Amino acid sequence: MKLPAFLRQFNGPLTEQLVLEPGSFHLGQVPAHHQADAVQHSICGYCSTGCSLKIHQRENQPVNLSPDNAYPVNQGMACPKGWEALSPLKATNRATQPLLRDAAGILQPVSWHKALQVFVERFKQIQSNEGPDALAFLSTGQIPSEEMALLGALAKFGMGIRHGDGNTRQCMATAVVAYKQSFGFDAPPYTYQDFEASEVIVFIGANPCIAHPIMWQRVMQNPNHPEIIVIDPRKTETAMAATLHLPLAPKSDLALFYGIAHLLIEHQAIDRSFIESHTSGFSDFLHFINDCTLDKTVEQSGLSAESILTLVDLIASGKRTSFWWTMGVNQSHEGVRVAQAIINIALMTGNIGKPGTGANSITGQCNAMGSRLFSNTTSLLGGHEFTNPDHRQKVAQCLDLPLETIPSENCWAYDQIIAGIEADQVKGLWVIATNPAHSWTNRNKLKKIREQLDFLVVQDMYMDTETAQIADLVLPAAGWGEKEGTFINSERRIGVLHKVSRAPGQALADFYIFKAIAHQWGCADRFTRWESPEATFKLLAQLTQDRPCDISAIEGYDQIEARGGIQWPYANPSIDGSQERRLFEDGRFYTADEKARFCFEAIQPLPESPSEAYPFWLLTGRGTSSQWHTQTRTGNSDVLRKLYPQDCYVEINQLDALSRGIRSGDVLHVRTERGSIKADAYVSPSVPPGILFLPMHYDGVNELTLDTFDPYSRQPSYKANAASIDKN
Repeated sequence: MKLPAFLRQFNGPLTEQLVLEPGSFHLGQVPAHHQADAVQHSICGYCSTGCSLKIHQRENQPVNLSPDNAYPVNQGMACPKGWEALSPLKATNRATQPLLRDAAGILQPVSWHKALQVFVERFKQIQSNEGPDALAFLSTGQIPSEEMALLGALAKFGMGIRHGDGNTRQCMATAVVAYKQSFGFDAPPYTYQDFEASEVIVFIGANPCIAHPIMWQRVMQNPNHPEIIVIDPRKTETAMAATLHLPLAPKSDLALFYGIAHLLIEHQAIDRSFIESHTSGFSDFLHFINDCTLDKTVEQSGLSAESILTLVDLIASGKRTSFWWTMGVNQSHEGVRVAQAIINIALMTGNIGKPGTGANSITGQCNAMGSRLFSNTTSLLGGHEFTNPDHRQKVAQCLDLPLETIPSENCWAYDQIIAGIEADQVKGLWVIATNPAHSWTNRNKLKKIREQLDFLVVQDMYMDTETAQIADLVLPAAGWGEKEGTFINSERRIGVLHKVSRAPGQALADFYIFKAIAHQWGCADRFTRWESPEATFKLLAQLTQDRPCDISAIEGYDQIEARGGIQWPYANPSIDGSQERRLFEDGRFYTADEKARFCFEAIQPLPESPSEAYPFWLLTGRGTSSQWHTQTRTGNSDVLRKLYPQDCYVEINQLDALSRGIRSGDVLHVRTERGSIKADAYVSPSVPPGILFLPMHYDGVNELTLDTFDPYSRQPSYKANAASIDKN
């Protein structure tokens, strides 16, 4: 089969090189106007803060970078990962050509033509033999919105793959569902200015000092000398800088927030006017928390009455209060209800829609917000719903697609896809820019069921990730800095990333890999309007019209850059898109009656608790600001590797260490019912007695975590596991 012109190849069995259409630069070249010494601006590709970096080029190559002091997000600041963003592109373990596992079980280089041919033949064969549920894909929050959208559209509207999800399920699904149920749409309401406008800042299960350093810098710029409260079992770096730390018992946060709500009502510290005008369900909530007394809250949370009352008094003071949470809330067996318990407190005190307020979920990955709106997994493109016939009709018309190609049901979530593999329903899996063999909870189960797959395709910029090593086919992808598109950050700000370097060897931007697969599959005619990332962005912008995330007034990348990024919604071009804008300033929400809903539920039993055999709580989370996810990128920076311990370590309290004869540096076995790993002991007061902490970045940590999931968001609960330790 002849490949499209943009994928023409030279001759040669193992040395074929992808070349370009005359005048095009998307696949391999840096555009001519970038070839002299120049500075290009691009949004960072690590976390959700969305910093702008200035990439300095010399003779067609990026040679250095510096933070953009004019960008409203980072204001001239960057964290260690941002400063080192270019280094991982030069790694020697980059995937530079397609690899296909041969009969002897060895991954061997093949041409793109061969790789695409095998990909399509094997997937079509599985689909024909096993049915529509037999194929699935797992994607990411690390690629641009345009690539996410094309992948989701290609898979579902072109290839007939019904099930696909992203690794944002591991970090943000809880917040998505909580906002949808409470506000009527997945709508983080805040702007980063709220960090600087608050008088009381409450962080729940969040450690921005480490996880989001630039957001923490915005907190430090607050002129109000705010009270900073941290609710977290560990004394994290953020807790050390706080004015009040509440070290609650693991997974007792729902009991704590129900108790706080009860006390606020008891102290008559609620905004009844706001409640009556802008919310529904409060009377039922009032009845529900009637027995959530202070004594009961103390017993369930493990906190002192004094510390709980201090927090209640701060919230009741009438000062501008903002609530911020991340994975400590989201990664829970009842995370949706915990997030909504936080939302309920913001609603009942009127702390929403005003400067310095809000119930604010901080996103994890650089484009998790883009994934939430445009990945075509948890929702239909552009903030629509698969189950809504009007939405399906609109998407079909906007994209010139046959209506019958758009599924009318939601697909399986990540854990359900894994369960489908275990049940022999899913036989072909396509993994894009993520590393589930490292990051998925109770990963030993995933490794065991890998053999039940007939064909595993991994599309990644590195050839040696844990997942790529067990693949049947590896497709080499370009990374950040080698492609163009847009990211959406935590405050809903759309920013542009640029191509400043050529991808090595035959690696391609994911966008063009998807285009090539569409051609080989025989459905390219459905995506002719998706001719480039920017053309795709314009399609997506129009698709959002009349949705809460409406960005139909954005005309293209130049407009976004001229405004210093644009927050959604942006449906009216007369609005100054350069201004920071928060949602719900008018008290109107996205529900049918325009009122926010009080959502609540009885506290659910813990799926696992410490026992005689496993006497510790094991928590996992981010270790340092220099590490990222499974270290596939940060591990390829010489500078970043020097800024964190090379070997896995476990934090243990001094009293627990003393009673077991453990000293810092001792090699320990950390065990759960799922497995055992070795870790260096780090004796520290940061964890209370009875609690251990492991950074999530190290290989093997997720051999220990329990595969239990929130019933509404299907998000894994990584944070609370029963564990034991012993010296090597």
